[in-house]
Amino acid sequence: MKSIFPRNRIPIYVTIAILALAADLGSKEWTFRALGLYGRSRLLIDSWLRFELLTNLNEGALWGVGQGMAPVFAVLSIGAFIGVIYWLFFCGAAASLWTTVALALVSGGTLGNLYDRLGLHGLHLPNSQNRALAVRDFLHFQFGNYDYPIFNIADSCLVVGAIMLILQSLKPVPTEVLSEAKAAD
Repeated sequence: MKSIFPRNRIPIYVTIAILALAADLGSKEWTFRALGLYGRSRLLIDSWLRFELLTNLNEGALWGVGQGMAPVFAVLSIGAFIGVIYWLFFCGAAASLWTTVALALVSGGTLGNLYDRLGLHGLHLPNSQNRALAVRDFLHFQFGNYDYPIFNIADSCLVVGAIMLILQSLKPVPTEVLSEAKAAD
């Protein structure tokens, strides 16, 4: 049986996903150890751009939507990860190196935030004995009057992967692929 994608796609996918996951978990661990929960370290880059490390636990999803629904987002993360594996390696999307890299970044980001949503970081919300089922965010930018929501490396990997997928979808389909699709109808 012939493989529907080059053999090197699995190690490429695994390596990029692990590097993204390691960058995310390592940066969170370092930042939260250095600053503690709800810590702050400021760096003014210019009068119009401010960057700070601002540790925060986000019990929701993007931009804090769905606060307190971490278990739901954990289940969705597991489903997304399984969907990525299926799409890449069973449906043949790994034939494209671009798609493989994009989905490896998405997977690394998904697993990084899933780790947090399961409370595996061991942090507790103030006045609670239970582990916080919350994502650790710490990167905070302000551009002039715009205050960008706090995020982490996993979020960055997810966004870059999603942008790569959007760019891939805008690429014209080769005419031979269109001809094969018409012939199959």
